[in-house]
Amino acid sequence: MVNLTIDGQKVSVPQGTTIMQAAATVGIEIPRLCYLKGINEISACKVCVVEIQGQNRVVTACTTPVQEGLVVYTNSPKARSIRRTNVELILSQHDCMCATCVRSGNCSLQTLANDLGIYDIPYERDVVDTPWNQEFPLIRDSKKCIKCMRCVQICDKVQKLHIWDVQNTGARTTVDVAGNVSIEDSDCSLCGQCITHCPVGALKERNDVPKIYDVLADTSKVTVVQVAPAVRTAWAEAFNLPPELATEGRMVAALKKIGFDYVFDTCYAADVTIMEEASELLEHLQNPQDHSWPMFTSCCPGWVSYVNKTHPYFVPNLSTTKSPQQIFGALAKSYFAQKKGLKPKEICSISIMPCVSKKREAALFSMRSSGTHDVDIVLTTRELIRLLRAEHINPAMLGELPFDNPLGQSTGAAVIFGASGGVMEAALRTAYHVIEGKEAPEDAFTDVRGTEGRKVRDFTLGGATLRTCTVSGLGNAGKLLDELKAGKVHYDFVEVMACPGGCVGGGGQPIHDGEERADVLGNKLYAIDSNRPMRQSHNNPDVQELYKDFLEKPLSEKAEELLHSDHVKEHNYM
Repeated sequence: MVNLTIDGQKVSVPQGTTIMQAAATVGIEIPRLCYLKGINEISACKVCVVEIQGQNRVVTACTTPVQEGLVVYTNSPKARSIRRTNVELILSQHDCMCATCVRSGNCSLQTLANDLGIYDIPYERDVVDTPWNQEFPLIRDSKKCIKCMRCVQICDKVQKLHIWDVQNTGARTTVDVAGNVSIEDSDCSLCGQCITHCPVGALKERNDVPKIYDVLADTSKVTVVQVAPAVRTAWAEAFNLPPELATEGRMVAALKKIGFDYVFDTCYAADVTIMEEASELLEHLQNPQDHSWPMFTSCCPGWVSYVNKTHPYFVPNLSTTKSPQQIFGALAKSYFAQKKGLKPKEICSISIMPCVSKKREAALFSMRSSGTHDVDIVLTTRELIRLLRAEHINPAMLGELPFDNPLGQSTGAAVIFGASGGVMEAALRTAYHVIEGKEAPEDAFTDVRGTEGRKVRDFTLGGATLRTCTVSGLGNAGKLLDELKAGKVHYDFVEVMACPGGCVGGGGQPIHDGEERADVLGNKLYAIDSNRPMRQSHNNPDVQELYKDFLEKPLSEKAEELLHSDHVKEHNYM
């Protein structure tokens, strides 16, 4: 162990620990902007400087290892003065229009500048403005980029897509799309991890909230809203609601107060997804010679886009079942429209998702089963929060309302779609019932849960072994695909989610700088599942009614027409 003193406190830590890590063990948080543990430890921002007794120069705490006997001052006059100067220099190349920034109030640079008492910038302003397609679902504002390199590193090291890179040198150094291509022509999957790991507002989702106001003002439109399972884990954070108030019912009440006509649960469509996908899996198992192996889940549009762009060899392996978002959109403009005597064009189908890639998915060629866009507008969880605030809605003051019917009832199996392993577990619950003729034990498939990058489990169905693999994070997915193609591993059924930990860790979720919350939020979904009276998709009476009255059976001709796609060129817009 190495012994040192930090701000007067004795500290003992293992050899190789950095000063920043050592300080954290005694509750001392050293200011920083670029640091991401294990991902971006390059001292790019020079904000974490500290003074060491007996040394003339300050050092960066995130890269300097401890030494025996060091005496460190994290906020001495010298360290504070240099830190202040470094932040002022960053601000001189930053668009400081905080009042109109999407990250105002949740910006690490803004907080740091306020903490340092910086109310003026003594240096000449030099802000670079690079053109960007404002219609693309992911928006980069070069005027706000602070060159911290987080977006580069999260995309390189975790997602392994290498979308971002450093451009130019010296004072003109900036970050842009790698390879001198446009973002539209890049391999970007729109996972949004660069957005949630940006400490400022340089990266954000396209703002579709104004479209909501337009449609709410259009009296000829019937607004139909669906809410994804992962959204319910995080929507109330911004309002500081305790768990007992942060309920689905209060979320529904808030959406109704905004003025939406119908509020439905995407989980209903997730139950339908399982009916189709589990049936598809069983058909593959019964006719193995007719299919490519393994069969991949297809509910994550970031993953589907990734396969199309980087590993097209595996496109035939994707389940043809659409995502719950698109299944709901198709049913809203067919089944629901029929029940209400509406034409598809009279319905505005809106989804609230934890995901940025869903914005692109809704605009794809293949997502027009109703003859028009099945989903018209997609909002992220963050956009929902901004909408609620704009409408001056205090959820704590609202009563609870149920989701509307007939697209509102769902099971626990659908709720866990938002966590890594949830789709796999939900599908296996139904597949087991079909094959074995009885319900699976409650804990039969829980081994697929967890936030590990890859989970491999074997299960017995009908006396045969089903080899499963659950993956989250595109870097892990790429490694898996390479191993599959090389014949190094063999599986029957594989679930992939683009975002680490699943949709709960999606690129559209609320941003907590420096925190990874997928595990915590995923456990919320599993708790909801365990308390649901129905926990298997095939037991949902509303889904049973859908098949009886409208679709006939899973994989029927009508189901294929509305609920399936071959996913070819899924990354192309119409």
